[in-house]
Amino acid sequence: MVAGRCAVKLIDRYLARAVLWYAVLVMAVLMVLSCLFVFISEQREVGTGNYTLMDAVVVTLLDAPTQLGAFLPLGALIGALLGLGQLARGSELIVLRASGVSVLRIGAAAALAGVALSVVLWIDTEYLAPPLEHYAQVYKTFAKSSGLKLAGGSNNWVKDGDRLISVEQQSGENIFGGVYVFTMTTDADGGRHLVSVAHADSATLLHDHLWRIDNLVATDIGPDRVTVRHLLHTEVTSDVNPQFLGLAVVDPDSLPARGIYRYIQHLHSNGLDARLYEVAFWTRIARNLAVVLVCLLAVPFVFGPLRSSGAGARMMIGIGIGVAYFLVSRMLENSGQVYGLHPLFVGWAPTAALAIAAAIGLIRTG
Repeated sequence: MVAGRCAVKLIDRYLARAVLWYAVLVMAVLMVLSCLFVFISEQREVGTGNYTLMDAVVVTLLDAPTQLGAFLPLGALIGALLGLGQLARGSELIVLRASGVSVLRIGAAAALAGVALSVVLWIDTEYLAPPLEHYAQVYKTFAKSSGLKLAGGSNNWVKDGDRLISVEQQSGENIFGGVYVFTMTTDADGGRHLVSVAHADSATLLHDHLWRIDNLVATDIGPDRVTVRHLLHTEVTSDVNPQFLGLAVVDPDSLPARGIYRYIQHLHSNGLDARLYEVAFWTRIARNLAVVLVCLLAVPFVFGPLRSSGAGARMMIGIGIGVAYFLVSRMLENSGQVYGLHPLFVGWAPTAALAIAAAIGLIRTG
């Protein structure tokens, strides 16, 4: 009995190692291609301000962990298809089945590799990608801009001369919502005084440094009295560009899951809409489980239609499933805001579909 358990553990490690090895190879190729595309896209920014070719290299390297988190589920799926497919072509899986190893047992070994990859994904998205992505944005923006700086410990405020600007959300490339502007002045003695507090529903960059402000409510603080102004539309000139102002937006993609959860609690406590961040939170959790599920999903394929197929066919199947998963996830995330879908459904529906497909495939194969 002890020898049997040792043999099972050895088989588990052997199968998991095959999946992991091919997943690492696939991820290496995907990361090289992804970083190459990022570097090529950065060439359009070279020459803007002080942004140089070396700065583009730095930004590309800082963005690599984000690309790793985005492509790891796809890499895990293709790696599992290639690894198990290679064993199937060598008849090793057939020998295992003939010796009494069930399909579910083989699936458990593949899932073990998926768990290891899921841990890597969790470490990357929680501790590596968020701070490096934020630093890349700051690094790039400062290289392209001058005379502007960030204020506040959490980097949620932008300082433009005597103005402190904060935004709640970014609705488009040049459109921002929930804009707060605090204007300061310096007296003859060098003291700083607050002279105006303003809030606007939205700010849109028209061209160059000209911004259109909609539904502005400004409170002017004078030495003798306080006055309130309400303007439906107005235009102001500012050196703040959309890229720099975007640094003041709390982007759920640049936060770890624990940070998103804390921000959701903050929004709820202030009676604000948190659906965007709830979707991002549940999607982040579901993506980690999806890495395990795609490794399970590869098992019925290698025992079924891809048993005698080449690596190219397996890779195309993996890419097709991965692209379908990505498109469905993005479609739900975008339509969820429009149709008011529940964040739990938006975040978990694609992963639940993977789980159902993997379960049906394993049951039919077994």
